[in-house]
Amino acid sequence: MSYLASEGRANEHTEQHLVAGDSAIVTMYGYGVVDQATARQIARDIDLPRQVFGTEVTRLATVADPVTGELGKERVAADVWHCSLSLRADEGQLTDEKWGEIATEFVRRMGFAGDDIGKANCRWVAMRHGLSKNGNDHVHLVVSLVREDGTKASVHRDFERTQKISDELEREFGLQVYDQPEREFPERGVKPGAQHAADRRGAVEPDMLRLERAVRAAASASTDEGEFVRRMRRQGVLIRPRFAAGRQDVVLGYSVALRPTGDERAVWHGGGKLARDLTLPALRNGWPDSPETAQAAVDEWAATARNPWRYRPAAPGAEEREPAPELWQKYSADVARLRDQLRTVPLEDRATWAHVARDTAGAFAAWSQRVETTPGPLAEASRTLARSAQLRAYESRPRPVQLGSIAGAAMLASTVTTKNATAAQMMLMRELTRLARSLHDMHQAVGDATRAREIRTLMTDRLRSVVEQMPTGTSVTGSELAPDLQAVQRRIDAQRGVQPGSPLPTPLQKRTEVAHETQRGEKDDRGR
Repeated sequence: MSYLASEGRANEHTEQHLVAGDSAIVTMYGYGVVDQATARQIARDIDLPRQVFGTEVTRLATVADPVTGELGKERVAADVWHCSLSLRADEGQLTDEKWGEIATEFVRRMGFAGDDIGKANCRWVAMRHGLSKNGNDHVHLVVSLVREDGTKASVHRDFERTQKISDELEREFGLQVYDQPEREFPERGVKPGAQHAADRRGAVEPDMLRLERAVRAAASASTDEGEFVRRMRRQGVLIRPRFAAGRQDVVLGYSVALRPTGDERAVWHGGGKLARDLTLPALRNGWPDSPETAQAAVDEWAATARNPWRYRPAAPGAEEREPAPELWQKYSADVARLRDQLRTVPLEDRATWAHVARDTAGAFAAWSQRVETTPGPLAEASRTLARSAQLRAYESRPRPVQLGSIAGAAMLASTVTTKNATAAQMMLMRELTRLARSLHDMHQAVGDATRAREIRTLMTDRLRSVVEQMPTGTSVTGSELAPDLQAVQRRIDAQRGVQPGSPLPTPLQKRTEVAHETQRGEKDDRGR
């Protein structure tokens, strides 16, 4: 509560105030600006059931010994449940009344409070304190997990429950639907700790985003696993294998790290932590499998495992050669042929579309690494298209043999220089952009409005500036894209009205006292 009532890490918190909550708390403190003293008092009121009943809610956490630094398991307090409900930045803002209605319904469906949950209420509040630094309208929920009768509230599978409830409320309140389970493309998020670490160092982005781009670029430009290892090292990224237990010839996974400077330590990230489609099994689905390529890959993994800091390739390959000028036309034609192939790929064939999305994202990532000193439109293109490559493990399968490849295009993109852009480079960029349009059309056809809109915005706003800097003047325009989808209704007319519930706080009475009063009442009845 103190943090929510503060100025925030980037001074983004303004006019902090309640929009919903326990009826007695809202009646007591109202909807005015909440200062620090008021926030602490609200926190005490929310926490009162735990204090009265002595109910402890804990969870098992990994903690470091303050003396030895060794990691161990320890039970820590976990009696406060907190989450935020947020809109997309381009969705505008809701009224306090609308947020209050949404928050109240969210808490009821979570089983924390409400007239029909069949349990004692948890004390809670919803606080609004302006837009996030990225421009998202949002509210924060703070819930005590000790109910007003001293029992504990369940948070079992709360991640799944909150997502399901959010999907329901988005549809019911006419908001943009963030997640569509029938066509779900989940992606890894950046944890607050990683973002804060980047901010402290003055980095323009968290390490994992830079590493994700590096892996995508290398994977898309490589024709086999061994070449992937070599290309990663050519980018200056540390990479090491994860061998099967007791084996040195079976690689199950990998991790990557940026080369540290000074006294810093290398921070390693597993491929699956960067993105679902960047695990080693997922990458292998895009490369040919043969005994020769498998052995060559093991040789490269063994070379980098011996010394990740001073890796020497076991067998240098195509990554060492300068591409011939005529390859620009050849590989641009490969992209065009792949785009033609996609017209016959069923829309429900998610695995094939995911292969195309990952390769296209990798080509833009490779181009970004060569010409963008800080993440720009090309890096944004890579991350936007990569969202269409995210699948659950059971949905993945090897790349269809007949499906065209754009590995050559990604390889060429990794050789682009910032100076003297040529007509050949423009031709390749145009074909990659058209391939992105095919992904847009697929999303629009199956009803993935959010993904279609993201790609359309990317092409008409962000990539336009890149193409217009090329020599021919050809640019990507909105007319090249499918018509815009009809916008969903973002507001509904119903207002929450007054805060429901009693304005008086619920009396907190320990169960032993209740039992004692019941026994005394029974004696009085017998006496009468």
